[in-house]
Amino acid sequence: MRAGFFAPLPPARTGVADYAAALLAQLRCFGDVVPNAREADACLYHLGNNQIHHGIYRQAIEHPGVAVLHDAVLQHFFLGSLDEGAYVEEFVYNYGEWHRGLAREMWRRRAASLAAKYFEYPMLRRIAERSRAVVVHNPAAAEMVRRHAPAARIIEIPHLWQPEPAPPAAEVLRFRERLGIAPGAFVFGVFGYLRESKRLIPILQAYAELRRALPQAILMVAGDFVSQDLARAAAPLLAAPGVVRTPWLEPSAFRVAAAAGDACVNLRYPAAGETSGITVRLMGLAKPVILTTADENRRYPDSACLRVDPGPSEPAMLWHHMVLVARFPLLAREIGAHAAAHIAQHHDAGRAAELYWKTLCDYRS
Repeated sequence: MRAGFFAPLPPARTGVADYAAALLAQLRCFGDVVPNAREADACLYHLGNNQIHHGIYRQAIEHPGVAVLHDAVLQHFFLGSLDEGAYVEEFVYNYGEWHRGLAREMWRRRAASLAAKYFEYPMLRRIAERSRAVVVHNPAAAEMVRRHAPAARIIEIPHLWQPEPAPPAAEVLRFRERLGIAPGAFVFGVFGYLRESKRLIPILQAYAELRRALPQAILMVAGDFVSQDLARAAAPLLAAPGVVRTPWLEPSAFRVAAAAGDACVNLRYPAAGETSGITVRLMGLAKPVILTTADENRRYPDSACLRVDPGPSEPAMLWHHMVLVARFPLLAREIGAHAAAHIAQHHDAGRAAELYWKTLCDYRS
């Protein structure tokens, strides 16, 4: 069978591109897989909530195949790719004529599209109805698709993970020294593109409280800001003692930075039905990850992560978990060991590729 493969690929600086490159290599163990193939027996379309996927989305609608929803909220994709009239019609197609007024209001207020209300309208009906099958990575995304298209064929395939060689200890030590991190310091890491939904301001505030009790704790923030407003709001907190900053990291540098940390904080609210590749990667590296309580993260066992409820209890729970792992590093390593075992068993890249290939065979044109 010849499979078409449609996805952003490196050097595109997105998690979807990294994921797609890893999956492409694994899929080629099963058959002929051609990026952007003009003719194929089955096509795999990787879709996300930004404009890099515009051409792929259009192709997936015109020539249906298997759609992979890396984000199960396409609201912002449509806000960025359509004019007002087309956006309103797409919204009405998803939610009915009686929502036309709401669609116009949401378009007029799109500057505030990071508000939770926009995440309540994922706008998935067209891609779910057109596709031969829809692949998701977690139960939250599956439920979002089901609400928009009850008859859609939904396949949940765990986000893939590949073992990574540990960087040399001396390289990790030099990295920490360059950032001014003292020997023995407990390092929390925040990685990836920095947007409001990653809860950076609450994380920085919780860290400021933590440092008063544990001055040996360090917060490493690695990544580029998506929003200049967020960058300005975070600037005073990023300048506080104990916070170290690095820009977006190339894959090799990311491995070193991940190894240099002792725990990861990776909150998401509002969530978009996505499974965080950073969470999977850090858990695979045996790091304890503090994440948001949500159906996106339901498959992770409680022994393998630390959960923070969104809403009013978020600050206290986040502070508590940060204190817990920083004060008890043996407990942190135990949680990390459980995490690594779970990821190795359930997220193996070869197994994920096998499930994708079976799906492509089952739903070929």
